[in-house]
Amino acid sequence: MRITNVRSGRIIRIGSACAILVILIYTLFNYSRSEAVSGELGERTFDVHPEQYKSHKDVYPVLKTELGNFEPRNKRSVNGPGEGGRPYNMPQDRANDIAEAESEYGMNIAASDDIAMNRTIPDTRLDECKYWHYPENLPSTSVIIVFHNEGFTVLMRTVHTVIDRSPPNILHEIILVDDFSDKENLKENLDNYIKRWNGKVRLIRNAQREGLIRTRSRGAQEATGEVIVFLDAHCEVNLNWLPPLLAPIYRDYRTMTVPVIDGIDHRTFEYRPVYSHGTNYRGIFEWGMLYKENEVPDREASLHKHSSEPYKSPTHAGGLFAINRKYFLKIGAYDPGLLVWGGENFELSFKIWQCGGSIEWVPCSRVGHVYRAFMPYSFGNLAKNRKGSLITINYKRVIETWFDEEHKEYFYTREPMARFLDMGDISEQVALKEKLQCKSFGWFMENVAYDVYDKFPKLPKNIHWGMVKNKASGLCMDTMGKAAPSYIGTSACHGAGNNQLFRLNEAGQLGVGERCVEADNDSVKQAICRLGTVDGPWSYDEDLNQLIHRLHSFCLTLQPHSKTLALAPCDPNNTYQKWTITHKKPNW
Repeated sequence: MRITNVRSGRIIRIGSACAILVILIYTLFNYSRSEAVSGELGERTFDVHPEQYKSHKDVYPVLKTELGNFEPRNKRSVNGPGEGGRPYNMPQDRANDIAEAESEYGMNIAASDDIAMNRTIPDTRLDECKYWHYPENLPSTSVIIVFHNEGFTVLMRTVHTVIDRSPPNILHEIILVDDFSDKENLKENLDNYIKRWNGKVRLIRNAQREGLIRTRSRGAQEATGEVIVFLDAHCEVNLNWLPPLLAPIYRDYRTMTVPVIDGIDHRTFEYRPVYSHGTNYRGIFEWGMLYKENEVPDREASLHKHSSEPYKSPTHAGGLFAINRKYFLKIGAYDPGLLVWGGENFELSFKIWQCGGSIEWVPCSRVGHVYRAFMPYSFGNLAKNRKGSLITINYKRVIETWFDEEHKEYFYTREPMARFLDMGDISEQVALKEKLQCKSFGWFMENVAYDVYDKFPKLPKNIHWGMVKNKASGLCMDTMGKAAPSYIGTSACHGAGNNQLFRLNEAGQLGVGERCVEADNDSVKQAICRLGTVDGPWSYDEDLNQLIHRLHSFCLTLQPHSKTLALAPCDPNNTYQKWTITHKKPNW
């Protein structure tokens, strides 16, 4: 009798009795392994068999002089609105259509309706991307697109481009997951439209609103491809976008891959690069958990011969990525306690890196994304009975699960009100972390996200935080809901939201969120804090209740007639220069 070793391809000749014994041991061994890594997601139980993962550690793409094996040979040249990714400027007599569309969707759906579903777009890749040759037997792929009240033509253009620009033998299916939309053209009209693809496109509808995070997890449960790719519902994939995303996962199933995102203008639908040509960036974060990007540091760039090669990244923006489906489920998919959207990109990134996986950005995979002017819909009942910012609640769940004590304090220094938020029960997430034998956050910062410290150093502690209230007027400093840079004003004290919650740290930085307070003799402004700095010019005199700008040696002063802020010579008797900085637990 002979048995083939599937892993090595070698043929082993053994006696019949021995063979039966070997098979029995092999079966019991694999059963125990699958039981050890089986997990649960919602009410669905899944078994993960590591030996079924298709990893090919030594298989890498090859750069040759001839055109790549997945490169399109025939390129279309078409005239029409928006073709070639050019801006489509609608005539003035349709101004009302534009205004109505932008108000309803946060983008100009009227323009989208005039543009072909399969329009041409510019190839924004590096030239050498055209000459990479990828393994022929890349894993089957399910593309998952979650939507809620999306514009019909934008949604369908996403589907058209995926089908038109993906190898048909690799693209297993597209799954559209409707998060309880109520627009009529997303009902029967959508059902009928997707019939043209003969089952290649499947539509699943939520029975109630679940939010992006939980709906994506449902899409992963329903998918049947080996790899799942998540796309936002307003994208256009570029030429040969899929094989470069799949090759690193084919090599190692624990790798998550991220395409480089191009921009699509929300008004004209112009398709254009966001990044400087030939310069690679990667995802990082600042201590308030705002997503940031940084040029790839030399420590990582030096590991690669070609700038078109995939490279490691600490995190990602969240909207677009590819991952082995069974691996995604094994590590718990998304934390089901996260609400609606926000923070899920960090949760997944930290979990992957700390629990044995990695994230790679892929320069040769480009995907265009429409950046809306604003969020056109509310969270409805998803926000019911939750007090405080939903996104900050999500951030708190993430940092309480994955950060160590030192780094948690940096988050609470930047967002001190978060200490009072109810993040729910994270015991299952902590148990998953222990089960997967994940590394510490300190390890992650030292070995993966080391460049975060260059832009966002460790934060000194706050010596005061809260409402900055003027003694003479009873008014409080207020950002007035404006983005930086802008003037800081005053208004009635309320302490709600972040507009009036300032912090003064031990190094003299006075700020709110990622914005710092700057001042001169004429005005007081907010500006984004200078990268790489945590200090500032402010001090607080506890006895005189004065905020002193050390550089000018003047005091923060409320102008009594205009109610505006400026610096003026310090006067211990001037009550318009006296400020208290206090906070209280919110009365939610």
